[in-house]
Amino acid sequence: MHKCGAFVPSVFEGHGDAVINGERISYRTVSEDCIFYDDEGHAIASIFSFSYFREGISDVSSRPVVFAFNGGPGTSSCMLHSGFLGPKRVKYGDDPDDMTGTAPYEAVDNPECLLDAADIVLVDPVGTGFGVLLDESRSGDFYGIEEDAEAFLCFVRRWLSRHGRWMSPKYIIGESYGCTRAATAAGIATRKSPSASYDIAFDGIFFIGSTVTTGRYFNREVPAERAVLALPTFAAVNWYHNTDHSVPLEKWVEDAAAFADSEYVLGLYRGSRMTDAEKRSIKEHLMHFTGVSERYLDEHDLRIDVYSFRSEVARGKGRAVSKLDGRLSRPLYEPESDEYRYRLDPDAVSRGKYNPYFLSVLQGSLFPVLGIDTDRPYVPSAPLGKRWNYEAELTTAEHLYNAMQRVPGMRVFFAGGYYDMTTELGLTHYMLSHAHLPMDRVSVKGYPSGHMIYIGNPTIRALSEDIRAFICTVSQ
Repeated sequence: MHKCGAFVPSVFEGHGDAVINGERISYRTVSEDCIFYDDEGHAIASIFSFSYFREGISDVSSRPVVFAFNGGPGTSSCMLHSGFLGPKRVKYGDDPDDMTGTAPYEAVDNPECLLDAADIVLVDPVGTGFGVLLDESRSGDFYGIEEDAEAFLCFVRRWLSRHGRWMSPKYIIGESYGCTRAATAAGIATRKSPSASYDIAFDGIFFIGSTVTTGRYFNREVPAERAVLALPTFAAVNWYHNTDHSVPLEKWVEDAAAFADSEYVLGLYRGSRMTDAEKRSIKEHLMHFTGVSERYLDEHDLRIDVYSFRSEVARGKGRAVSKLDGRLSRPLYEPESDEYRYRLDPDAVSRGKYNPYFLSVLQGSLFPVLGIDTDRPYVPSAPLGKRWNYEAELTTAEHLYNAMQRVPGMRVFFAGGYYDMTTELGLTHYMLSHAHLPMDRVSVKGYPSGHMIYIGNPTIRALSEDIRAFICTVSQ
């Protein structure tokens, strides 16, 4: 922990070039602290950022700026930085389950980096990455849904002034809880908050693994059967592990969603008033789409939950699947009691395979390009969730609605992975059906990937192409 009087803000600069989207591009970088001070002028916290600027741009007033961050709460920008948006990134294969999580790690030039279309700012919020909380007594100023969003807006305001970019088109890419931050910030930015008036309009927001919701507490308290909303995702995971793929994934998921929206939701609503024939039909459909057993459905009252499903769907193969990415799997624990003890871990599968790889590429390959040479510890993820204030004046969907009403040109794109059992696509579709957003400015798309859509060569290409098209559409 840094002491207030001992903390010295950092600024690092670097240069590089890379072939991006078929074009060799030179860039410069600035990695720096944005310090927050109390009324007496003492440093209390820092948001840290890594900024990539394309060189040779004579007029930056029309050059877009993309602010990007991951989620948590408590997660640094490491995943997006070394996995997707940096000029160098993790080397992917076509099968995401091939990675072992152990060295040697390999970084490659990133042709999907967005520097051909926009300058990029990776953001580490307070308490994550190089971002630090210097005064523990002020944690309440930063650790909360709206507090965190306002801190980000303060950072944006100062970044735009420092780098002379107020005239530039402004975008956000948020992943997971980062979608909560993005929607909340966009809403607060266009109105006077109790603490400040920001008057910042974002041209567009790209949500990856969305947590925008009509309920409170970021996808909790959704007034619908969660088993119904999650069914298309469970069907996709079963399709991946247990079918012969003769039916295309999109068709399989579409059929599962149609069943969920009709017979399944009505049956759960009717409960014990269902006839034996109706109950039998629902069981057969659920076994067909999800691969769970009749015994499982009897024990769970026809409702499938994500934790037990992860141990059930590939049980015949002796495997349990990842919550973040249902394509990834590990051996089932033995004895079975250990499986039920350890399966509650949010995601031991993907964390063991990917997190060490992402962090190693960030520090071992990107930091030298950025000119970063410091003993300062980088915190890829911090357990801030238990310290977080989830009380907010508005839901994230309400914040986004307000932002889109007040900024008529603002557009949004919701990108979700079919195999993501953390922020299921069904939740996004439900939100869009109830949030009253102007749908002519809303796009939504599913990808054959998990929570981090960019993992894997086919999906990282598709995602980067969609973001480029989105930025160009909004900028016109």
